[in-house]
Amino acid sequence: MSVLTASASAAFKRNLASSAKTPRLLSGRTLAPTVNYNSSAGLKVLAVLYKGGEAAKQEPRLLGSVENQLGIREWLESQGHEYIVTDDKEGPNSVFQKNLKDTDILITTPFHPGYLTRELIEKSPNLKLCVTAGVGSDHIDLNAAVERDIEVLEVTGSNVTSVAEHVVMSILLLVRNFVPAHEMIERGEWQVSEIAKNAYDLEGKVIGTLGAGRIGFRVLERLQPFSPKELLYYDYNPLPEAAAKQVNARRVEDLKDFVSQCDIVTVNAPLHEGTRNLVNADLLKHFKKGAWLVNTARGAICNAEDVAAALKSGQLNGYAGDVWNVQPAPKDHPWRQMKNKYGGGNGMVPHYSGTTLDAQARYAAGTKQILENYFKGKPQEPANIIVGRGKYETKSYGQR
Repeated sequence: MSVLTASASAAFKRNLASSAKTPRLLSGRTLAPTVNYNSSAGLKVLAVLYKGGEAAKQEPRLLGSVENQLGIREWLESQGHEYIVTDDKEGPNSVFQKNLKDTDILITTPFHPGYLTRELIEKSPNLKLCVTAGVGSDHIDLNAAVERDIEVLEVTGSNVTSVAEHVVMSILLLVRNFVPAHEMIERGEWQVSEIAKNAYDLEGKVIGTLGAGRIGFRVLERLQPFSPKELLYYDYNPLPEAAAKQVNARRVEDLKDFVSQCDIVTVNAPLHEGTRNLVNADLLKHFKKGAWLVNTARGAICNAEDVAAALKSGQLNGYAGDVWNVQPAPKDHPWRQMKNKYGGGNGMVPHYSGTTLDAQARYAAGTKQILENYFKGKPQEPANIIVGRGKYETKSYGQR
């Protein structure tokens, strides 16, 4: 467990007086009221980040860690705000839950999520703003945030390129049977046939993305040079005609029809009521036998046991990704050890696709900008707003 806080911060007298709600024009059609705090008011800011350990000492650009604190401690404390940073997030005695009850602003990250449930929201009367340092706010009960007028923002676009690159890498390592080949070399062995019997080209394959938003679209862009047979996408929001032509992608409106046509499926959709457990035993039956599946979106979109069983049976030839239904993943999680019939097909890694050093610089800067806008009562970037004052401001988290 790690917790960093300055003793001097706790001494600040916090101003919790009710503040006027000022409507702010975010676009020609959207008004999003914000709470306008006096910037000198001492607010309590709580951040749940991952523990960097020795790596954070070696690399100060590891901004998303507890040790490097998004690079905003000095800035926050210079304005009189209290800043508590921790990785301890599980259970009622965790630093996260014990401090949440009088926190004004909560900063979380998808890579080590502090799960903000409805129950915890009800126990946090001062909470007014949640900021996701990164992309993806499904670890927050968004419906409860709407009901409580808690704003939820994330740094949209901060790591979309990072994740899209990871998707393409994951597809290639599965299709080319890379992991077993590397493990063979580490063992000191050399048997080309054992690897080549399950290695294929990406060229000529049908590749589909389940979700064609900012990440899914960039995946389609990056797959074009590989000369696939066809690029498909499934999304309740169709791409604009020009965008679809740009990536030469065809929309398939029925999900089972979509997966049945694909040699490779990549999941690039947010987690919400409509996508949780979406890829389950029933849907997997409709996949092409021996298809590959990549998920860098959210682990809970895919049923862990059903995916492992499909890999074992040969319905799937491989599964790769960096997201897990529980993070950190328990040591006995089925995705850690699952294999296909050849002893390969597993491309799972820790959740890091969206937290490269480049991405961390972007989402740390974006988090600071969101906070600065909030303190000064300035309008937020419309694309960053997931939940405004009492309503959803995005279509990304399902059709509402």
